[in-house]
Amino acid sequence: MIAVLGRFFGGGGQPAPPPQPRQRLASASWPAVVYAIGDVHGCLAQLRLLHDRIFEDARGIEGDKLIVCLGDYVDRGPDSSGVLDYLGKPLPQDFRRICLAGNHEVMMLSFLDNPVPESSWLQYGGVETLASYGIDVNRFVTRTARERLALLESHVPGEHVAWMRSLPAALVLPRTCFVHAGLRPGLPLAEQSEDDLLWIRDEFFDGEADLDTFVVHGHTPSSRPVVTEKRVCVDTAAFATGTLTALRLTEDGQAQFIYATAAETGT
Repeated sequence: MIAVLGRFFGGGGQPAPPPQPRQRLASASWPAVVYAIGDVHGCLAQLRLLHDRIFEDARGIEGDKLIVCLGDYVDRGPDSSGVLDYLGKPLPQDFRRICLAGNHEVMMLSFLDNPVPESSWLQYGGVETLASYGIDVNRFVTRTARERLALLESHVPGEHVAWMRSLPAALVLPRTCFVHAGLRPGLPLAEQSEDDLLWIRDEFFDGEADLDTFVVHGHTPSSRPVVTEKRVCVDTAAFATGTLTALRLTEDGQAQFIYATAAETGT
């Protein structure tokens, strides 16, 4: 079984390392069961409840159990900081968790490296993320460049930053690929650009008939999971609909959705 990537490398106060290609993980065998969780976007209460339901669902299943989080942990929802804290905590015995990178982690990291007030990240959920770290964006944008960097360093834990930088871009199991956004049809994984893995939409959907593997992904929100012959999208726009979704999947193709809603959590 795949060894889970180490979490929380390094600390704050260090210059941003030069960009490095994100890992693309692969295993020649399946665990007993995989639970793929869609875009969280700061919805900590639903994430906690969904994990509880996954743990309950997995009772009686022998062997390794893998949780794959499909990216976009930050932005838009109320508690991005709490989500990153939660995903760094250990899991029950027999469970492993692999968190993949999403485009919103990439946008946040770019902002942390160069926190300019006109950054588009602030328009796509960054304001809510800064608030979760105790930063008032209205005051933040009036500071000097040096003051903005110092404020981010004092409020955003270095462990969160290093964790986001360490996230892999894809996980491949036999006949199935887990990725944030999708794949460019007709290209093997080794030739896929990282931008496509994190951002692609139209080309992926338009050419999915040419995919040579089944794809489990997020990135493109819908009120319900989207299922086709070649892919499943489990991004149910938790920040807007209140519903966070996981796909339970086994090697023999058995699949089931598990949900956690804001109404159930009181949020």
